[in-house]
Amino acid sequence: MRIVVTGLIATYPLGGVAWDYVAYVAGFARLGYEVFYLEDTGNWFYDPRAQTFTDDVGWNVRYLTDAFAYAGVELGGRWSVRSPDGVHHGATQLETERFCQRADLFLNVSGACWLRDGYRGARCSAYLDSDPGYSQAKLDAVARGTADEDVAYSVNLIRAHDRFLTFAENINDPSCRIPHCGLTWIPTRQPIVLDHWPVTYTPNAPAYTTVMSWKTDVTLPSIDGVTYGGKDVELARFFELPRHTPAVLELALAGSAPRDPLRRCGWRIADPQENSATMAAYRNYLIQSHGEWSVAKQAYVALRSGWFSTRSAAYLACGKPAVLQDTGFSRYYPTGAGLFAFTTLEESVAALAAVESDYERHCAAARGLAKRELAAERVLPRLLADCGLG
Repeated sequence: MRIVVTGLIATYPLGGVAWDYVAYVAGFARLGYEVFYLEDTGNWFYDPRAQTFTDDVGWNVRYLTDAFAYAGVELGGRWSVRSPDGVHHGATQLETERFCQRADLFLNVSGACWLRDGYRGARCSAYLDSDPGYSQAKLDAVARGTADEDVAYSVNLIRAHDRFLTFAENINDPSCRIPHCGLTWIPTRQPIVLDHWPVTYTPNAPAYTTVMSWKTDVTLPSIDGVTYGGKDVELARFFELPRHTPAVLELALAGSAPRDPLRRCGWRIADPQENSATMAAYRNYLIQSHGEWSVAKQAYVALRSGWFSTRSAAYLACGKPAVLQDTGFSRYYPTGAGLFAFTTLEESVAALAAVESDYERHCAAARGLAKRELAAERVLPRLLADCGLG
């Protein structure tokens, strides 16, 4: 089977981003499939060293090739990055289009890739919605006649796919407030290649950590006249948490966050660039943590999406207990051992205490949960079956 996986590794060269897309490429390759990685967003590339966007893609392309080498992925030249000037780096445009047109699956992860005419022809093209609520807000705006030209173009590309996958695992339950917009959405999960995430037992690690952006630059989703915020809105509800628990809580926090007020409440603030710029730094930060504590974007929480963090999947795979704000995922994942869901400050305090009461057991349970629920060899065959290719 021939599979095209799209992504954002070169466009946004950050450790956590790279691991997310590498997991699809490595996971499919380990199942014995011929995989081609394609990156074509039509946009400029982010340079984290200068913290700005650039049309010079040389450094970004090297980051991509280094990422696959670091993860032990050998593509044999089956990769291509299209820069804003239309030049393909890696495989040529002709080679790229030939593979796409003869593929069994064109998996557009995060809808990251422009579905150009030359990329069409696969037996199945699947749009994978990794940001539930945001994609559907665009679809809803077009349906209501309120979308601008750029949003309308984006929606036309979304609708050009054959199948529609989503991280909104609760989307087919009446409690979920995300509109279907006339499409059939199929829940899926982030795959984890388990041996990329070694179990490291660190009972003396001082802090529960997470990596997060205070705000993102994307347009906030508006559905049915309600605009939903990001993690900043939800974290504000838990500012006082460190004063109610002996657990040490640390945020590797990017963006214009109120760092001093957070520190006064007892939060530790870590440098996100230092701890997430590379795949190695990101993985080391996770495996040296005591566990994870994190909120989710308001859109995921308020819409009862059932979204589950790709980052949290990696924490669990490392054997790190995770205490996470519930988006509705607790209906689909076993909680209470290794993984805890909270909605209030009091529930969060109780969950942290439960982890500390039997830390070793919860570490083992975290890894076991990742193996049963998130391992690539379990997630990806289901994805293929949902695309009619099982």
